[in-house]
Amino acid sequence: MNDNQLLRYSRHILLPELDVVGQQRLLDAKIMIIGLGGLGAPASLYLAAAGVGKLVLCDFDKVELSNLQRQITHHTENIGQYKVDSALQQLKANNPDCQIETCYQAFDPDTLSQQLSDIDVVLDCTDNLQTRLQINQACVNTQTPLVSAAAIRMEGQISVFLNQSTQDPCYRCLYQTEQDLQETCTQTGVLAPLVGVIGSMQALETIKLIAKIGKILHGRLLILDVLHMEWYTMQLRKNPNCPVCRSGL
Repeated sequence: MNDNQLLRYSRHILLPELDVVGQQRLLDAKIMIIGLGGLGAPASLYLAAAGVGKLVLCDFDKVELSNLQRQITHHTENIGQYKVDSALQQLKANNPDCQIETCYQAFDPDTLSQQLSDIDVVLDCTDNLQTRLQINQACVNTQTPLVSAAAIRMEGQISVFLNQSTQDPCYRCLYQTEQDLQETCTQTGVLAPLVGVIGSMQALETIKLIAKIGKILHGRLLILDVLHMEWYTMQLRKNPNCPVCRSGL
């Protein structure tokens, strides 16, 4: 690290759990964020600010007026732009040293798997189950850690799937069928700060994963009910009948 980096990340380096070694791991990391909406916006801002060396931003949507209630990387003047371009402007303004790649197209598990060859962690910040299942399939195929989250109405959830062991549950283990959850915030709404909290937690769990510190949410699903301000934790176990990971990794 040069002198500017030592100063920029000094509050991280002061933490004995992180120190110079952990910060260097962040600088060396390459992370993919899929979805630059309510979750991806705060997650990307914090990861860029924290010193992640390379970010790959993936989203094929453009900024709309209805996004601005919660998607904090985008502003009124960005309406009509691709979300990845709008986010890139904000992240570069905060940390010019962060290398950022943008991806505009939707992909299937096979093409995504090819893109994950040099990715350290994937953040699933999307808003529909079908896309989440495709991301999970690709991460299981490539044994890439996945930090997955969702938020709708006044409830959010987050978990980490390492995809490294035959005993690890995958995201698909949560659902018996693909019809279990089809709602999106477009249909039912979402409270704006909720996605900020959950997206920031995705960044937090990613930093812990990369820096190899603390206890991550592997094997646990953390649920936040903001209406009553209560947290719940569910233990996650591998589903032996899971169509994605039952054959092992």
